[in-house]
Amino acid sequence: MISEQYPKIYLYRRLVQAKLFIDAHYAESIDLENIADEAYFSKFHFIRLFKNIYRRTPHQYLIFVRIEKAMELLKAGAPVSEVCYAVGFESLGSFSALFKRMVGITPSTYSIQQQEIKAQIVQAPLSFIPGCFAEKIGWIQKTAILEK
Repeated sequence: MISEQYPKIYLYRRLVQAKLFIDAHYAESIDLENIADEAYFSKFHFIRLFKNIYRRTPHQYLIFVRIEKAMELLKAGAPVSEVCYAVGFESLGSFSALFKRMVGITPSTYSIQQQEIKAQIVQAPLSFIPGCFAEKIGWIQKTAILEK
C-alpha cells in the first residue's frame, strides 16, 4: 500500500513545488518552461497535471496570483501604473483589460472604491463592525442595534 501512494505523493510534491514557484516569482518574467522545469515535467504533461489539481492551467494561475497581488497593492493606495509593473505585467493596457475582465471594474475604479471605503471606515468605524460583536464588547447598547 505504501509503495502505491509514494508516486502520487511525489507527483503532488512536484506540483506543489511548481505552484510555490509561481507564488514566489509571480512578478518576474516567468513562462511555462520555467514553471514546468521547476516541477521536472514536460510542458504538456505538466499543464494537464496542474489543471487536474488546481482547476486552472499554470498560466491562468499565474494571472490569478498577479491580479490578487494587484488588488492588494491598489487597496494600499499604490498608483495603477506602479502596480502594473510591480506584479509582472509589461503593458498597462493589457493589465487594465485583464483586471477589468477578472474583477469587473478597471484598476483605477477599484482603487478609488477602496480609498472611499477607507474614508468611510475612518468616519464611521462602528458601521463596519457587526452589531453583535460591538454589543458584546460594550461599544453599543442593544437598543441601538434595534433602532437601526
